[in-house]
Amino acid sequence: QVNLVQSGGGPVQAGGSLRLSCAVSGDMSAITCMAWWRQVVGKEREGVALIVPAGDSRYVDSVRGRATISKDNAGVYLEMSNVRPDDSATYYCAARFRPCGSSMAYLQSGGSLFEVWGQGTLVTVFS
Repeated sequence: QVNLVQSGGGPVQAGGSLRLSCAVSGDMSAITCMAWWRQVVGKEREGVALIVPAGDSRYVDSVRGRATISKDNAGVYLEMSNVRPDDSATYYCAARFRPCGSSMAYLQSGGSLFEVWGQGTLVTVFS
């Protein structure tokens, strides 16, 4: 069984940076791809960044150039710079065990293609 435990987040001043961590417990070798999602109350969940086993990554247009997703043997991470108020959301990491590619479709799925989720962490960007 794989569990995802998130850390990081909190209040961040606009223009600043943040780093979110997602620690994986269990058999990480069973995971194919991992992703970061975010959701604002009342809005649909949005795929932010995806990383596949080979290390390729994909980003939603709104964060491309400002975000970096990375992974190591312990988990997956999201770093964002030059954050904006519209980056405020609850962020979730997610893992998939079935075959996975680097298609943006995985970030456009609404999250249905991912099987395990972290508990969520709130990021609030203030001016």
